[in-house]
Amino acid sequence: MFYYEPGFNPWSLLRGAYRTYLRHRHPQGGSTITMQLARLLWNIDTRDPRGKLRQIAYALDLELHFSKAQILEAYLNYAPFGRNIQGVGAASRIYFGHGVEGLSLPELLTLAVLPQDPGQRGRIDRDGNAALLAARQRLYAKWREHHPVTAAEDAALRLPMALSSVAQLPYHAPWFVDQVLQEERTRALLRQGGLPSELHTSLDLAMQRIVEGQLHAFVQEQQIKGIRNAAALLVDTRDMGIRALVGSANFFDAAIAGQVNGTLGKRSPGSTLKPFIYALAFDQGVVIPATVLRDVPTAFGPYTPENFDSRFEGPITVTDALIRSRNIPAVDVAARLHHPSFYDFLRAAGITGLAPESHYGLALVLGGGEVTMQELATLYALLNNDGRLRPLSLLAKNGTDQSAGPRLLSPEASYLVLDILRQNPGPLVAPTGQARDLPVAWKTGTSSGFRDAWSVAVFDHYVLVVWVGNFDGTANPALIGAEVAAPLLFRTIYALRASGVGLERAATPMPPPRLRRVDVCLSSGALPTVWCPRRGKSWFIPGVSPIAVDGVYRPIWVDRRSGRAVCPPYDPRRHELRVYAYWPSEL
Repeated sequence: MFYYEPGFNPWSLLRGAYRTYLRHRHPQGGSTITMQLARLLWNIDTRDPRGKLRQIAYALDLELHFSKAQILEAYLNYAPFGRNIQGVGAASRIYFGHGVEGLSLPELLTLAVLPQDPGQRGRIDRDGNAALLAARQRLYAKWREHHPVTAAEDAALRLPMALSSVAQLPYHAPWFVDQVLQEERTRALLRQGGLPSELHTSLDLAMQRIVEGQLHAFVQEQQIKGIRNAAALLVDTRDMGIRALVGSANFFDAAIAGQVNGTLGKRSPGSTLKPFIYALAFDQGVVIPATVLRDVPTAFGPYTPENFDSRFEGPITVTDALIRSRNIPAVDVAARLHHPSFYDFLRAAGITGLAPESHYGLALVLGGGEVTMQELATLYALLNNDGRLRPLSLLAKNGTDQSAGPRLLSPEASYLVLDILRQNPGPLVAPTGQARDLPVAWKTGTSSGFRDAWSVAVFDHYVLVVWVGNFDGTANPALIGAEVAAPLLFRTIYALRASGVGLERAATPMPPPRLRRVDVCLSSGALPTVWCPRRGKSWFIPGVSPIAVDGVYRPIWVDRRSGRAVCPPYDPRRHELRVYAYWPSEL
């Protein structure tokens, strides 16, 4: 009948109206497949005559614009199959564990009768579903009148049908799946089409389980400190695919808003952005790794930053300042950047939601802005990709994606930052039998007011970001990046490496050909003179890095007896040459 009716069946409608309104029996709609599709598409209330007329009008419109095959396909994709299951594809996979292409005749007939009464026929209880079996047998009897069946098919149709329960479905990476579906729905709206029938994602289920397990166990251990929530994100920098995404400590815990995807929440990053200040300084010829900075009380106009420990180190190299996360040297370097500024760099890197630059001033250096975990992972992946920015991917790609994004940092600056971060000693969390000196470039961060604890690592081909805190922003003095986030970070890395889940080891990073090692005076980080007593090596970018001669150690002719400086001419019998260190008064 479906292929011959014009979208509605007058006889069925009259029969339904007679039974419903004149005989006052159980309501009977009399809708055709096209009418049912119209009701599903436009959410029409068909319980009164006016709604029924709208349904018929939309059904006629569908018949005028689409073929019968298209209407049937759409109906099968929208029809309800019980238990909030929509579409024959989803129903086939949930009830029978495979796609529609593998359905047997008993399974096909079972799915065919479900949309007629999905609420009753889709119910499973311990005694089976008599209503479903009876409906299927009636349809099977009609089927046999027109189609020959084998003895095996006939026997199979007489057996009860075992349907799987929704509760038996695997429930993996729900935060990741929700984000994938949301992004695909957005794309479908933009292209005015439907969702793809299949999506192949970048997620690695084995890695996901390990990261989830480590995060859940860690939060359980830390509850005594009032720590109840955390999130983690693992990215493969070769194709920028997200391999693991854990949005909270427990998806089903409403008390911590567990269904929120914490990797998308904007949070103060604390000191996790400092590596990029120094990377810009390397590229702009402001410093080299051995440059000595001032860690002393300093005012930058009205802004007077302090270090986390409220102490000052005096002279400190760029390398040590970054490893030890000193605030004042970082602000000093940021103040000397020209183009791009740190703010310009973050905007170019795709950090969204930033206020105007004047709103932050130099406070942006110390976490005055906000980023998401996914944005932070993108920034650190940039260091592992020679300074090129590439977006994260939720979907699988064919092979390693070598597409080049815009260059925001030079390969030399990226290498120097990772080389410094690899010198940062890891916390004592290595399991027995594993070396602690694994090459991991990592950084921590603690937001103002102890609301967010961060730790980020670049290792092998991967970037791992972990966050510990509360979604509601509740402060906790235990939320210190080096004390809670870093142990979770390294526990997860060791677990991944020990599991053999396919974590591919990268070759030892080689310095870019343009980098050179030069002699420096360790007290100033400048080129040594003959008077410098302590020398060392540092990386240097030819044509970019600053060229300055050490001015700390200076030779002075003095009187042998008084020790006072003398003027020429010098008499070697009464005068001698001594070398003195001339430090700025604040150092």
